[in-house]
Amino acid sequence: MMDYWKNGKKSKPASRNPWAWVPSLYIAEGIPYTMAMTVSVVLYKRLGISNTDIALYTSWLYLPWVIKPLWSPLVDLFRTKRYWILLTQLAIGASLASVAFTIPTSHFFQYTLAFFWLMAFSSATHDIAADGFYMLGLREQHQAAFVGVRTTFYRISMIATQGGLVILAGTLEASGYDIPVAWAIALLVAACVFSALLFYHSLILPSPASDRPVSRISSSSITLEFLHTFGLFFRKKGILTILAFLLFYRFAETQIVKIIAPFLLDPRTVGGLELTTSEVGIIYGTVGIISLMLGGLLGGYAIYRKGLKFWIWIMVCAVHLPDLVYVYLSQALPDNLYLINLCIAVEQFGYGFGFTAYTMFMIMVSEGEYKTVHYAIATGIMALGMMVPAMFSGWSQELMGYSNFFLWVMVATIPGFIVTGLVKIDPEFGKKKE
Repeated sequence: MMDYWKNGKKSKPASRNPWAWVPSLYIAEGIPYTMAMTVSVVLYKRLGISNTDIALYTSWLYLPWVIKPLWSPLVDLFRTKRYWILLTQLAIGASLASVAFTIPTSHFFQYTLAFFWLMAFSSATHDIAADGFYMLGLREQHQAAFVGVRTTFYRISMIATQGGLVILAGTLEASGYDIPVAWAIALLVAACVFSALLFYHSLILPSPASDRPVSRISSSSITLEFLHTFGLFFRKKGILTILAFLLFYRFAETQIVKIIAPFLLDPRTVGGLELTTSEVGIIYGTVGIISLMLGGLLGGYAIYRKGLKFWIWIMVCAVHLPDLVYVYLSQALPDNLYLINLCIAVEQFGYGFGFTAYTMFMIMVSEGEYKTVHYAIATGIMALGMMVPAMFSGWSQELMGYSNFFLWVMVATIPGFIVTGLVKIDPEFGKKKE
C-alpha cells in the first residue's frame, strides 16, 4: 500500500481534483494531534491519573513538534512524500488500536503513553510530508485557493475528535460500560476511521512527477545547506525579542490547556464543575472548537483589512483577558450548562482571534529566501513554548487548587503583554494592498 502499485501494475495519476484528497488529508493531519494533545488528557482524567502526571507526561508529547525541523530533511532525502504520508498513517492507525487494546491492562498508563509517543512522532512526520505534498500535488493557483479548505477540515477533525470521540466515550460510560472499556471501544472506532482514511488515500492520492526523493549524491550538500539556513534564522535582526515573543506570547494560555478538561470533570468537592464526559465533549470539544474556528476566521480577516501592527494589542488582549472566565467559573462553580458553554465559547473565540497575530508574526519573521525552513523552525519554537509551561501546570494546580491556579494564570498573562511591546512589526505587513 506504500506506493507499491507502480510501473506495469496500477500506476497512480499524476494529478487529481484537489477536492478528492485535500480535505481528507488534513482531517488525517488533525486527528492524531488532537488525540495526543487534548483527548489523552480527558482519557487519563477519566482513568484516575492525577493532574500533575497528566500535565507532565502528556506535555512531553509536544516534543516531536518541537524537534521536527531537525529530521524534516530525511523526508526529502528518502522515498516520496506520498510514501511517507501512507507509512505514517499506517503507524498512527496502529498506535490508536494499540492504545485501545492496552487501556484495560493493569499498566495502562505506561503502555498507552508509549503508543501516544509513537503516534506523536508519526503525526509530526506526517505533517512534514503532507504540507510538502500539498505544494507538489497542487498547481500554484490551487495552493492559494485551498489554504482555507485545509484549515477548515483540520478544524473539523478537531471537532470530530475532541468533541465526537469524547461524546461517544461518555455515551458508552452512561450506558453502563466500565470507563476503561468505554474508552477502549471509542479508540477502536478511531483506529477504524483512520484505517479507512489510509485505504482511501492509498487509492486517491495522486503521484505527481515532482514527488521524488532528492538525489543521494547531493545529500551531504543538502545537509550543509539545511544547517546554513537553520543558522540564518538565529542570526536575524532582533532575534532575542523574536524568541521571547514566540516563547511567551501564550505563556498563560499554555498553562490552561492541560487543566481545562480536568477542571470541567473534577467533582465540586475539589473545586471542579463535575460535568459528565459527554458534556465535556459538547462544551469543550464542539462549542469550544467552533468558537475557536470563528475567532480565527475573524482574526485573519481583520489583519487582512488593517494589518498586523494595527491589531496586535487588541489581539494580545483577546488571548489573555477572556481567561477571566475561568476565574469566575472556579469561584462561582455554576451548574447552568448554558452559562458554562458561553464562558468556554468566549474564551476560545478570543484565543482563536488573538492567536492569528501569533501565526502572522511567525510568517513575518520567516519571510525571505528560506521561508519554508524558517517557518518550520518558528513552529518548533512555538511547540517548545507550549511544552515547558504545560508540563508543570498540573503540579501548580494541585498545589494551589483550581481557584488560586486560575488567579495565577491571570498574573502569568503579564509576560505576553511585555513581549508584545518589545517586538517590531512592519506597519504594512498583512494589510490588503489597495
